[in-house]
Amino acid sequence: MTLSDTIPSLPTMQVVATTDGMRRLRSQAEGSVGLVPTMGYLHEGHLSLVRRARAENDIVVVSIFVNPTQFGPGEDFKTYPRDPQRDLAFLQQENADIVFMPSAVEMYPEGFDTHVEVGTVTDVLEGVHRPGHFRGVTTVVLKLFNAVQPHRAYFGQKDAQQLVVIRKMVRDLNLNVEIVRCPIVRETGGLAMSSRNVHLSPDERRAALILFRALSLSERVWRNGERDASKLRDRLQTLIAREPLAKTDYVSVANPETLQELETMEGPTLVSLAVRIGDTRLIDNVVVGEQRPSPVAETEVAAN
Repeated sequence: MTLSDTIPSLPTMQVVATTDGMRRLRSQAEGSVGLVPTMGYLHEGHLSLVRRARAENDIVVVSIFVNPTQFGPGEDFKTYPRDPQRDLAFLQQENADIVFMPSAVEMYPEGFDTHVEVGTVTDVLEGVHRPGHFRGVTTVVLKLFNAVQPHRAYFGQKDAQQLVVIRKMVRDLNLNVEIVRCPIVRETGGLAMSSRNVHLSPDERRAALILFRALSLSERVWRNGERDASKLRDRLQTLIAREPLAKTDYVSVANPETLQELETMEGPTLVSLAVRIGDTRLIDNVVVGEQRPSPVAETEVAAN
């Protein structure tokens, strides 16, 4: 492969800044290609996706792009953490083959006026609290798929609704890419890894553990035989309300495919939370009733 565009290459890793450059590199790639889409400021959760892609593909492409169209007015686009040189160092250590780092102008040139919208599954949860968010997500993900042409794309379970939305887009538009769901990676104590965790003060970081405690409670409730979804919601809301620094946006007990709220938990059930800890908004989830290990057992845990 030969490098094009403006970002210098690193040993054993190609870094490209334009869609045309990405397509030229892709045309020279042989074998299977795995894509890990990210917004950068990489942590162990992202790197676990890169390792999974590395194990399952001949070529690994990682995109780094803080996508402005998925941030609403008053959200944290300007303050979203960024450190591209740190990200590149991590990806070099993980033996990524190509890093696609486009600019906003590259992705959304003057006159850009086409968007991808997925229906019902975007009308709930994050879609209610962040209008337009998923239109930005699906549009940029489709553009990344078109540029990279991956055989597989890797997404973390932490963004559970995003995973549902992207899978539906792929099915509905007959896209030739396999969407691979990867487990949540947590810090010691259970806090789901997120680039936004950097904004938490020590006291807020301790308070943020309430999300994992709530999810752990949901699994205990399920194992004890409770199937009334409204009772589970009430218990989780009561638990979170005991944390003075926490303010709940939503507690959801829903079908993991349609995201519609349930009355009775008769099968696998997605329990998801959005909670503000100070000025930082965190999301987390678990699927109870799956034929999988418990969230504690199945979740990769990384030390601070």
